Amino acid sequence: MCNSNVKSAGVAQIDGRPVLQPAGNRVAAPEATRSLKKSLQKSLSMPASFDNNVAATATTTCAPPRPAPENTRAASLLPPATPASVTARATKVAAEKTRSKATRKPGAVLPVVTFAALEAFEPAAAGSIAAAQREHVAQAQAQRKMRIAHYGRTASFSRVEGRVGATATATAPAAVGDSVPASPTGHDEKRCSFITPYSDPLYVAYHDEEWGVPVHNDELLFEMLTLSGVQVGADWTSILKRRHVYREAFSGFDVDAVAKYTEKQMASLSADFGLDLGTVRGIVNNACRILEVRRDFGSLDKYVWAFVNNKPLSPSYKYSRKIPVKTSKSESISKDMVRRGLRFVGPTVIHSFMQAVGLTNDHLVSCPRHRACSSAAAAGGRVN
Repeated sequence: MCNSNVKSAGVAQIDGRPVLQPAGNRVAAPEATRSLKKSLQKSLSMPASFDNNVAATATTTCAPPRPAPENTRAASLLPPATPASVTARATKVAAEKTRSKATRKPGAVLPVVTFAALEAFEPAAAGSIAAAQREHVAQAQAQRKMRIAHYGRTASFSRVEGRVGATATATAPAAVGDSVPASPTGHDEKRCSFITPYSDPLYVAYHDEEWGVPVHNDELLFEMLTLSGVQVGADWTSILKRRHVYREAFSGFDVDAVAKYTEKQMASLSADFGLDLGTVRGIVNNACRILEVRRDFGSLDKYVWAFVNNKPLSPSYKYSRKIPVKTSKSESISKDMVRRGLRFVGPTVIHSFMQAVGLTNDHLVSCPRHRACSSAAAAGGRVN
């Protein structure tokens, strides 16, 4: 009687003595009436109806029919029987899904709105945007043509360089009011490709009458050497427009007269004609150095033409992009001039000087002036 009371109060006996056991070691008595299924439902905290519905759906749609259990313990683990109405409804839904998949066309897609239909909503807006873009491009091209017209660069080329495109010729900007004088040969499209319908007429005349023609006059050689030096950082068109200013300021480029300019005269020229004082001093210095060249070689003409053995160079360029800004010959001439004390005579300046006075014939072979300058070099005179 005492032992049973002790055991019921949580006290065990070890070697005949009572020992109090902690609560964690106590094991609850098993419940004989609790089934395995109810224990699982309680541990998962799911209602019995949800478990039955899920089991019924899985059994109807996916799982194959299971054989009858062989013992009563396995029978107690199976879910309860699914009603016939639920099974029939699930079977009907599965059949409809299968039938819809079988009847669907492989290339069938949902109808979408085409681009044509979208454009139909706002045709005016789309047209105005395209027109604005075309107008913007046209204005940009016109501005570019006007900018390059001042520098004598090519607006557009065809595949054969030297022929300006017909579109560029037909769409000359209205701002360029002066007309280009006709070429003596009547073939404007065959000029050097840097001459365009938008080039300044003064620059075109210089190309057709002076550029590349052999020069043997000391005053003209001094003039072109000076203009080539002051052209650095500018362009030939602006220099040619101020050509008369330089001629008036430097006594027609008379070497003897310019070499005698005093410091007061140089300051007066700089103020009266708007010329840089350093440039004026450099030109007067070059005149003094040319007098020394005359004493050594007899004339400036003999000095410069001796570098090419009195025969113009003829590279026969086919494309303007092949024309260099300086050559080995211009570098050698520049070094000799610098050694003699001349200023503004770098290799690029000297190459421009050589092109201007005909020491090299850099007209393109497609230009009529190439043949004319070659003939003038053979005759030893100027071309009219």
